[in-house]
Amino acid sequence: MEAIASRIIPSDETPGAKEAGVVYFIDRALVTFATDAQKVYREGLPGVQAQAQELFPGVKKFSVATTEQQDAILDSLSQSKAKTASSRRNRPNIAAQPFFETVRYHTIAGFLIDPDSDRRGNRDGVGWKVIGRDSGHVFQPPFGALDKDYPGWQPASAEKK
Repeated sequence: MEAIASRIIPSDETPGAKEAGVVYFIDRALVTFATDAQKVYREGLPGVQAQAQELFPGVKKFSVATTEQQDAILDSLSQSKAKTASSRRNRPNIAAQPFFETVRYHTIAGFLIDPDSDRRGNRDGVGWKVIGRDSGHVFQPPFGALDKDYPGWQPASAEKK
């Protein structure tokens, strides 16, 4: 799993899925809020190994394949025969294999989850650092009429004076 997640969000000049501990997020997800995805993983992982051997007969495991081979294996898993011009790169491909889309979703979620959550992803906030999100909460008081009695709220005219 770590090898697959590390190809979805690779480590290069910035940290990737491995540094963010995405594999621990996925592990925790599969025994808590994503138990329904256990079957997808149980059936999908052997499929990845079979695809690796089919595409590269000398490769026994995905994790020992070269990065180029790993990318080719994942690309073959993500491809659909019904690819259309309207499909977008950052949108799920509904015709793609459920395993790849599930792992892709869990990898991205584990990389960007709140590092203070108990879900064990985004270790040390590396995902947020990569996208430039400040971990500090930025608070601006609301400006709606319903919030007029909120402490710290001031009418716009009072601020200009």
